[in-house]
Amino acid sequence: MYCGFGHADSGFVPIFIYAIFGSSRQISIGPAALTSLLVSNVLGKIVDSSDALYTELAIVLTLMVGILECIMGLLRLGWLIRFISHSVISGFTTASAIVIGLSQAKYFLGYEIDRSSEIVPIIKSIISGADKFSWPPFVMGSIILAILQTMKHLGKSRKHLKFLRAMGPLTAVILGTSSAKIYHPSSITLVGDIPQGLPSFSIPKGFKHAKSLIPTTLVITGVAILESVGIAKALAAKNGYELDSNQELFGLGAANVLGSFFSAYPTTGSFSRSAVNHENGAKTGLAGVITGIVMCCALLFLTPVFEYIPLCALAAIVISAVISLVDYEEAIFLWRVGKKDFLLWTITAITTLFFGIEIGVLIGVGFSLAFVIHESANPHIAVLGRLPGTTVYRNIQQYPEAYTYNGIVIVRIDSPIYFANTSYIKDRLREYEIVVDKLTRRGPQVGRIYFVVLEMSLSYKKNVAFDSTAAVTYIDTGAVQALKELHHEYKSRHIQIAISNPNRNVLLMLSKSGVVELIGKEWYFVRVHDAVQVCLQHVERIKEDHMASGSDSSPEETESSLFKSLLKQRGEDSSVAELESGTNNKPSDLKHSDPLSEPLLFQKS
Repeated sequence: MYCGFGHADSGFVPIFIYAIFGSSRQISIGPAALTSLLVSNVLGKIVDSSDALYTELAIVLTLMVGILECIMGLLRLGWLIRFISHSVISGFTTASAIVIGLSQAKYFLGYEIDRSSEIVPIIKSIISGADKFSWPPFVMGSIILAILQTMKHLGKSRKHLKFLRAMGPLTAVILGTSSAKIYHPSSITLVGDIPQGLPSFSIPKGFKHAKSLIPTTLVITGVAILESVGIAKALAAKNGYELDSNQELFGLGAANVLGSFFSAYPTTGSFSRSAVNHENGAKTGLAGVITGIVMCCALLFLTPVFEYIPLCALAAIVISAVISLVDYEEAIFLWRVGKKDFLLWTITAITTLFFGIEIGVLIGVGFSLAFVIHESANPHIAVLGRLPGTTVYRNIQQYPEAYTYNGIVIVRIDSPIYFANTSYIKDRLREYEIVVDKLTRRGPQVGRIYFVVLEMSLSYKKNVAFDSTAAVTYIDTGAVQALKELHHEYKSRHIQIAISNPNRNVLLMLSKSGVVELIGKEWYFVRVHDAVQVCLQHVERIKEDHMASGSDSSPEETESSLFKSLLKQRGEDSSVAELESGTNNKPSDLKHSDPLSEPLLFQKS
């Protein structure tokens, strides 16, 4: 199989190292089909697999992968996995499984096919060599594959037969080896000689080719993050304990670094073997240690037996394993639930199939990050209305029964405000100024918007200081400048901004930048309802003043004079502490004052 020299060594030394430094109790460390394919593809382009340099380069690659993983763990970069969506992982895994499965076809067909991580060259090679087809390996491989699939199905569907799933690979090896020993078929290729004994210590060589191995090092490390950390977190959640992704990365890195000194090639956590560990009740890292001990015994005493294992039997085991990784059900689910995630799944799968695993990973992660950036630059903004009989304000699209007020638009921004999304937010606010007025159903009848209330929190809990629940958790200098521009733009059209419930950090930023003074301290409120009370009072005054003005003045002149009078009503300058206490925005003088009004932030007694 791929990098056959190192499978045993990779399944021995790294296991013990990971047991010391790793944090997962169920994950199984060792050679993985996807990693083997990556190693085989990149090294096959540099040197022939029979050359001694091939082995040296694989060991150097192990060392490079381990160093990068250790660095990421020490720098606590495990959070990077959060930016890779589940759709990318599923699409990448599905395409990789197909490529791995097709790459095993040569052991079934009996002739060599081109080694590639792209599907087109593999299929062309299979078709062009069809005249060399051999029946014996195809029949043996197909029978063993059918047995494996049957045992796997029975193990999944019937609890009392679940041991069959774990015994499948062992059964395949026994059947294949027995057939080869009894019939000695010349047309079936066997594993051949495997060095007996434990791996010896040696310093990695071949560093002059290290530069050409950097791209593959990055991809293999990415696969380790996706596969190992992903499955480790899932198993940790199922078994009720917390997993430190940074420690997990360091554990993998240490296993690869030290493993490289014992002729191991890159190892990662395995989906299938880890699942077997979990299903068989592994609760501690001792399961891995026992696996390592068994590998030690095999290297010492059983290597002569392994010489007679047919390669088609091993290929059947690999194909049986990767079949379960073809996640077409996830694609159907994504199509039904989220078209954008389905698009991401499709892009990743297609690029991985047709352009190679390395490019597929890069493009998939690139599109995933592009979607994250797009969502961040175009945040969700909701127009709020008051639920009947309450002082609760919710999205009018989600709650059609919620009503708005004439002359007032209440907007909630569901993200931090920073330089990348300020233009989008300003454009949406301009739209709401025109469109939302048609939805108003309560309050004095006025012809346009006079107040824009910016709600900066997601929820309100009485008697709780709720900084941590704020939707607008952060603003930068770009957002500050945008608020100043928006204020001046609104001021020219006689519109007043009111801000509801900014958290402390946002409030301090607004204060230091002068936005609090610019807008006016009295226009900062504890709740949306407090802001609406104040705004409603002024809308009523606008209505009364406009009616009292008669025909002697135009509506524009009335609005301008009233807007100026509102500016004069601002209180005297006060500190941020006073603003937080709410002493400057209590609606005590309102006709519709609410006894539930509370200070912006509660002071300690």
